[in-house]
Amino acid sequence: MQLSVKRVLATAAAVALIGALAACGGGNDPDAAAPAASGSAAIGFPVSIAHKFGSTTIKAKPERIVTVGWNDQDFVLSLGEVPVSTREWFTEYPAYPWVSSKLGGKSLPTFSAEINFEAIVKQQPDLILAIYETITKETYDKLSAIAPTVVQSADFKDEETPWDVQTLTTGKALGKQAEAQALVEKVNAEVAAAKAANPQFAGKVLVEDYGPEKGQHWLVPAKDPRRSLFDALGFATQEQGEDVSEERLDLADKDVLFVNGATRADMLKSPVFSKLKVVGEDRTLYTSFDTPLSGALSYTGPDALLYALDKLLPELKNATDGDPATKVNEL
Repeated sequence: MQLSVKRVLATAAAVALIGALAACGGGNDPDAAAPAASGSAAIGFPVSIAHKFGSTTIKAKPERIVTVGWNDQDFVLSLGEVPVSTREWFTEYPAYPWVSSKLGGKSLPTFSAEINFEAIVKQQPDLILAIYETITKETYDKLSAIAPTVVQSADFKDEETPWDVQTLTTGKALGKQAEAQALVEKVNAEVAAAKAANPQFAGKVLVEDYGPEKGQHWLVPAKDPRRSLFDALGFATQEQGEDVSEERLDLADKDVLFVNGATRADMLKSPVFSKLKVVGEDRTLYTSFDTPLSGALSYTGPDALLYALDKLLPELKNATDGDPATKVNEL
Protein backbone atom coordinates (compact mmCIF):
# COMPACT_ATOMS: atom_id res chain seq x y z
CA MET A 1 0.00 0.00 0.00
CA GLN A 2 1.35 3.45 -0.88
CA LEU A 3 2.39 5.41 2.17
CA SER A 4 1.59 9.10 1.94
CA VAL A 5 2.30 12.02 4.23
CA LYS A 6 -1.00 13.56 3.20
CA ARG A 7 -3.20 12.16 5.94
CA VAL A 8 -6.48 13.12 7.53
CA LEU A 9 -6.28 14.98 10.84
CA ALA A 10 -7.87 13.75 14.05
CA THR A 11 -11.62 13.42 14.41
CA ALA A 12 -13.78 16.28 15.64
CA ALA A 13 -14.62 14.31 18.74
CA ALA A 14 -10.99 14.13 19.80
CA VAL A 15 -10.55 17.83 19.13
CA ALA A 16 -13.52 18.67 21.32
CA LEU A 17 -11.87 16.97 24.27
CA ILE A 18 -8.72 19.07 24.19
CA GLY A 19 -9.88 21.80 26.51
CA ALA A 20 -11.19 19.44 29.17
CA LEU A 21 -8.21 17.12 29.07
CA ALA A 22 -5.68 19.97 29.06
CA ALA A 23 -7.35 21.45 32.10
CA CYS A 24 -7.07 18.23 34.08
CA GLY A 25 -3.65 17.23 32.73
CA GLY A 26 -4.87 13.90 31.39
CA GLY A 27 -7.45 13.25 34.08
CA ASN A 28 -7.20 10.26 36.36
CA ASP A 29 -6.00 7.88 33.67
CA PRO A 30 -3.68 5.45 35.52
CA ASP A 31 -1.65 4.98 32.34
CA ALA A 32 -0.89 8.67 31.97
CA ALA A 33 2.75 9.42 32.73
CA ALA A 34 3.60 11.78 35.57
CA PRO A 35 4.71 15.29 34.62
CA ALA A 36 8.39 16.06 34.62
CA ALA A 37 9.85 17.36 37.85
CA SER A 38 10.18 21.13 37.96
CA GLY A 39 13.51 22.79 38.41
CA SER A 40 15.76 25.52 37.17
CA ALA A 41 16.14 25.91 33.43
CA ALA A 42 19.11 24.12 31.90
CA ILE A 43 21.99 26.14 30.52
CA GLY A 44 21.03 27.56 27.15
CA PHE A 45 17.38 28.04 27.96
CA PRO A 46 15.05 29.72 27.33
CA VAL A 47 15.27 29.49 23.53
CA SER A 48 12.95 30.95 20.91
CA ILE A 49 12.38 29.31 17.54
CA ALA A 50 10.81 31.26 14.67
CA HIS A 51 8.40 29.42 12.40
CA LYS A 52 5.62 30.02 9.90
CA PHE A 53 3.12 31.00 12.60
CA GLY A 54 5.40 33.26 14.61
CA SER A 55 7.73 32.08 17.34
CA THR A 56 7.76 29.49 20.11
CA THR A 57 9.67 29.95 23.37
CA ILE A 58 10.89 26.89 25.24
CA LYS A 59 11.66 27.96 28.81
CA ALA A 60 13.56 24.92 30.07
CA LYS A 61 15.13 21.74 28.73
CA PRO A 62 12.28 19.49 27.54
CA GLU A 63 11.83 16.25 29.41
CA ARG A 64 8.62 14.97 27.82
CA ILE A 65 8.76 15.27 24.04
CA VAL A 66 5.91 14.32 21.72
CA THR A 67 6.56 14.24 17.98
CA VAL A 68 3.65 14.93 15.64
CA GLY A 69 5.45 15.30 12.31
CA TRP A 70 5.74 12.08 10.33
CA ASN A 71 9.51 11.80 10.75
CA ASP A 72 10.26 14.10 13.70
CA GLN A 73 11.09 11.22 16.06
CA ASP A 74 14.06 10.26 13.87
CA PHE A 75 15.76 13.58 14.55
CA VAL A 76 15.02 13.45 18.28
CA LEU A 77 16.51 9.96 18.56
CA SER A 78 19.59 10.99 16.58
CA LEU A 79 20.20 13.59 19.29
CA GLY A 80 20.01 11.03 22.07
CA GLU A 81 16.48 11.70 23.36
CA VAL A 82 13.52 9.29 23.36
CA PRO A 83 10.07 10.83 22.83
CA VAL A 84 7.30 9.85 25.22
CA SER A 85 5.00 9.41 22.22
CA THR A 86 5.34 9.65 18.43
CA ARG A 87 3.29 9.74 15.26
CA GLU A 88 2.82 6.20 13.93
CA TRP A 89 4.42 5.73 10.50
CA PHE A 90 6.17 2.57 9.21
CA THR A 91 5.27 0.03 11.91
CA GLU A 92 8.73 -1.55 11.61
CA TYR A 93 10.38 1.69 12.71
CA PRO A 94 11.49 0.73 16.27
CA ALA A 95 13.33 -2.32 14.87
CA TYR A 96 15.34 -0.38 12.29
CA PRO A 97 19.08 -0.73 13.06
CA TRP A 98 19.80 2.97 13.60
CA VAL A 99 16.69 3.28 15.78
CA SER A 100 17.01 0.21 18.03
CA SER A 101 20.58 1.18 18.91
CA LYS A 102 19.30 4.54 20.19
CA LEU A 103 16.38 3.15 22.18
CA GLY A 104 18.58 1.12 24.51
CA GLY A 105 15.78 -1.31 25.26
CA LYS A 106 13.20 1.42 25.79
CA SER A 107 9.87 1.31 24.03
CA LEU A 108 8.74 3.93 21.55
CA PRO A 109 5.03 4.56 22.17
CA THR A 110 2.89 5.85 19.29
CA PHE A 111 -0.45 7.59 19.53
CA SER A 112 -1.88 6.88 16.03
CA ALA A 113 -1.39 7.62 12.36
CA GLU A 114 -3.70 10.61 12.81
CA ILE A 115 -3.02 13.61 15.04
CA ASN A 116 -4.77 12.40 18.17
CA PHE A 117 -5.09 15.44 20.42
CA GLU A 118 -6.60 13.45 23.28
CA ALA A 119 -3.67 11.03 23.34
CA ILE A 120 -1.16 13.89 23.15
CA VAL A 121 -2.75 15.66 26.12
CA LYS A 122 -2.54 12.50 28.20
CA GLN A 123 1.23 12.40 27.72
CA GLN A 124 1.56 15.81 29.43
CA PRO A 125 4.35 16.93 27.07
CA ASP A 126 6.56 19.95 27.67
CA LEU A 127 7.49 20.10 23.96
CA ILE A 128 5.67 19.15 20.76
CA LEU A 129 7.57 18.89 17.48
CA ALA A 130 5.43 19.08 14.34
CA ILE A 131 7.91 19.97 11.59
CA TYR A 132 7.36 17.35 8.88
CA GLU A 133 3.61 17.79 8.45
CA THR A 134 1.24 20.25 6.83
CA ILE A 135 0.19 22.00 10.02
CA THR A 136 -2.63 24.52 9.74
CA LYS A 137 -2.98 27.52 12.04
CA GLU A 138 -5.99 25.84 13.66
CA THR A 139 -4.00 22.68 14.39
CA TYR A 140 -1.03 24.71 15.62
CA ASP A 141 -3.25 26.63 18.04
CA LYS A 142 -4.69 23.39 19.43
CA LEU A 143 -1.25 21.84 19.88
CA SER A 144 0.14 25.03 21.43
CA ALA A 145 -2.67 24.94 23.99
CA ILE A 146 -1.17 21.64 25.17
CA ALA A 147 2.56 22.51 25.14
CA PRO A 148 5.11 24.72 23.32
CA THR A 149 4.93 23.59 19.71
CA VAL A 150 7.59 23.92 17.01
CA VAL A 151 6.52 23.74 13.37
CA GLN A 152 8.45 24.39 10.19
CA SER A 153 9.99 27.66 9.13
CA ALA A 154 8.24 29.99 6.72
CA ASP A 155 11.34 29.68 4.52
CA PHE A 156 10.09 26.37 3.07
CA LYS A 157 6.89 24.95 1.70
CA ASP A 158 4.98 22.46 3.83
CA GLU A 159 6.84 19.14 4.16
CA GLU A 160 9.91 20.45 2.31
CA THR A 161 12.19 21.35 5.22
CA PRO A 162 15.71 20.11 4.37
CA TRP A 163 17.07 17.43 6.68
CA ASP A 164 19.93 19.62 7.92
CA VAL A 165 17.59 22.48 8.81
CA GLN A 166 15.29 20.05 10.63
CA THR A 167 18.28 18.64 12.52
CA LEU A 168 19.47 22.07 13.65
CA THR A 169 15.93 23.20 14.56
CA THR A 170 15.37 20.06 16.62
CA GLY A 171 18.75 20.48 18.27
CA LYS A 172 17.92 24.03 19.30
CA ALA A 173 14.57 22.95 20.76
CA LEU A 174 16.29 20.22 22.79
CA GLY A 175 19.20 22.35 23.94
CA LYS A 176 21.60 20.28 21.83
CA GLN A 177 22.79 22.77 19.24
CA ALA A 178 26.40 21.57 19.27
CA GLU A 179 25.40 17.93 18.88
CA ALA A 180 23.07 18.82 16.01
CA GLN A 181 25.78 20.76 14.22
CA ALA A 182 28.19 17.85 14.64
CA LEU A 183 25.66 15.45 13.11
CA VAL A 184 25.10 17.72 10.11
CA GLU A 185 28.85 18.00 9.55
CA LYS A 186 29.29 14.23 9.82
CA VAL A 187 26.61 13.46 7.24
CA ASN A 188 27.84 16.19 4.90
CA ALA A 189 31.39 14.84 5.10
CA GLU A 190 30.28 11.28 4.29
CA VAL A 191 28.13 12.44 1.39
CA ALA A 192 30.87 14.71 0.04
CA ALA A 193 33.34 11.81 0.05
CA ALA A 194 30.87 9.55 -1.79
CA LYS A 195 30.11 12.29 -4.30
CA ALA A 196 33.80 12.96 -4.98
CA ALA A 197 34.45 9.25 -5.50
CA ASN A 198 31.57 9.02 -7.99
CA PRO A 199 31.67 12.00 -10.33
CA GLN A 200 29.47 10.05 -12.75
CA PHE A 201 26.47 10.81 -10.50
CA ALA A 202 26.59 14.52 -11.33
CA GLY A 203 23.65 15.65 -13.42
CA LYS A 204 22.22 12.20 -14.07
CA VAL A 205 18.44 12.23 -13.63
CA LEU A 206 17.37 9.82 -10.90
CA VAL A 207 13.64 9.17 -10.59
CA GLU A 208 12.25 7.82 -7.32
CA ASP A 209 9.00 5.90 -7.81
CA TYR A 210 7.51 5.88 -4.32
CA GLY A 211 4.98 3.20 -3.43
CA PRO A 212 3.83 2.07 -6.88
CA GLU A 213 0.53 0.25 -6.58
CA LYS A 214 -2.12 -1.02 -8.99
CA GLY A 215 -0.88 0.92 -11.98
CA GLN A 216 -0.34 4.19 -10.11
CA HIS A 217 3.06 5.72 -9.43
CA TRP A 218 4.28 8.62 -7.29
CA LEU A 219 7.40 10.17 -8.80
CA VAL A 220 8.92 12.02 -5.87
CA PRO A 221 9.19 15.70 -6.85
CA ALA A 222 12.08 18.09 -6.33
CA LYS A 223 12.67 19.32 -2.76
CA ASP A 224 10.79 16.39 -1.22
CA PRO A 225 12.90 15.17 1.75
CA ARG A 226 12.45 11.56 0.63
CA ARG A 227 14.91 12.14 -2.20
CA SER A 228 17.30 14.40 -0.26
CA LEU A 229 20.14 11.85 -0.26
CA PHE A 230 20.01 11.46 -4.04
CA ASP A 231 20.05 15.23 -4.44
CA ALA A 232 23.04 15.56 -2.11
CA LEU A 233 24.95 12.98 -4.16
CA GLY A 234 24.58 15.13 -7.25
CA PHE A 235 21.67 13.48 -9.03
CA ALA A 236 19.10 15.67 -10.81
CA THR A 237 15.32 15.35 -10.50
CA GLN A 238 12.87 14.69 -13.33
CA GLU A 239 10.92 17.76 -14.45
CA GLN A 240 7.49 16.23 -13.90
CA GLY A 241 6.51 14.31 -10.81
CA GLU A 242 3.89 13.22 -8.35
CA ASP A 243 0.92 11.09 -9.49
CA VAL A 244 1.61 9.26 -12.74
CA SER A 245 -0.36 6.45 -14.40
CA GLU A 246 1.13 3.47 -16.21
CA GLU A 247 0.43 5.24 -19.50
CA ARG A 248 2.86 8.03 -18.55
CA LEU A 249 5.67 5.89 -17.18
CA ASP A 250 7.85 7.32 -19.91
CA LEU A 251 8.39 10.15 -17.41
CA ALA A 252 10.34 7.67 -15.29
CA ASP A 253 12.54 6.48 -18.14
CA LYS A 254 15.62 8.54 -17.27
CA ASP A 255 19.23 7.76 -16.28
CA VAL A 256 18.46 5.89 -13.04
CA LEU A 257 15.20 4.65 -11.54
CA PHE A 258 14.78 3.85 -7.85
CA VAL A 259 11.62 1.93 -6.95
CA ASN A 260 10.86 2.53 -3.28
CA GLY A 261 8.08 0.24 -2.13
CA ALA A 262 8.01 -2.80 -4.43
CA THR A 263 10.17 -5.73 -5.46
CA ARG A 264 11.67 -6.33 -8.88
CA ALA A 265 9.40 -9.36 -9.40
CA ASP A 266 6.28 -7.36 -8.63
CA MET A 267 7.25 -4.47 -10.89
CA LEU A 268 8.17 -6.70 -13.86
CA LYS A 269 4.59 -8.03 -13.93
CA SER A 270 3.71 -4.76 -15.66
CA PRO A 271 4.38 -4.92 -19.43
CA VAL A 272 4.62 -1.11 -19.58
CA PHE A 273 7.19 -0.97 -16.79
CA SER A 274 9.19 -3.86 -18.24
CA LYS A 275 9.59 -2.05 -21.58
CA LEU A 276 11.25 1.02 -20.05
CA LYS A 277 14.83 1.42 -21.27
CA VAL A 278 16.05 2.18 -17.74
CA VAL A 279 14.61 -1.19 -16.67
CA GLY A 280 15.84 -3.21 -19.62
CA GLU A 281 19.38 -1.88 -19.26
CA ASP A 282 19.41 -2.73 -15.53
CA ARG A 283 19.75 0.83 -14.31
CA THR A 284 16.89 0.34 -11.85
CA LEU A 285 17.14 -0.21 -8.09
CA TYR A 286 14.38 -1.82 -6.02
CA THR A 287 13.52 -1.99 -2.34
CA SER A 288 10.21 -2.90 -0.70
CA PHE A 289 8.50 -0.92 2.06
CA ASP A 290 9.33 -3.54 4.68
CA THR A 291 13.09 -2.95 4.38
CA PRO A 292 15.04 -0.61 6.68
CA LEU A 293 16.34 1.18 3.59
CA SER A 294 12.85 2.27 2.58
CA GLY A 295 12.28 3.55 6.10
CA ALA A 296 15.62 5.35 6.16
CA LEU A 297 14.85 7.27 2.96
CA SER A 298 11.42 8.20 4.32
CA TYR A 299 12.58 9.34 7.78
CA THR A 300 15.77 11.14 6.61
CA GLY A 301 17.24 11.85 10.04
CA PRO A 302 21.06 12.01 10.23
CA ASP A 303 21.49 8.38 11.32
CA ALA A 304 18.94 7.21 8.75
CA LEU A 305 20.78 9.01 5.95
CA LEU A 306 24.10 7.45 6.92
CA TYR A 307 22.47 4.02 6.95
CA ALA A 308 20.88 4.63 3.53
CA LEU A 309 24.15 5.92 2.07
CA ASP A 310 25.96 2.76 3.09
CA LYS A 311 23.29 0.53 1.52
CA LEU A 312 22.72 2.52 -1.66
CA LEU A 313 26.21 3.51 -2.74
CA PRO A 314 27.35 0.15 -4.21
CA GLU A 315 24.20 -0.26 -6.29
CA LEU A 316 24.18 3.36 -7.46
CA LYS A 317 27.73 2.75 -8.71
CA ASN A 318 26.55 -0.37 -10.55
CA ALA A 319 23.66 1.51 -12.13
CA THR A 320 25.83 4.38 -13.39
CA ASP A 321 29.04 2.65 -14.51
CA GLY A 322 27.96 2.67 -18.16
CA ASP A 323 28.35 -1.10 -18.49
CA PRO A 324 25.06 -2.91 -19.31
CA ALA A 325 26.60 -6.16 -18.11
CA THR A 326 26.91 -4.88 -14.53
CA LYS A 327 24.18 -6.39 -12.38
CA VAL A 328 22.23 -4.09 -10.07
CA ASN A 329 21.23 -6.04 -6.97
CA GLU A 330 17.89 -5.70 -5.19
CA LEU A 331 18.18 -3.83 -1.91
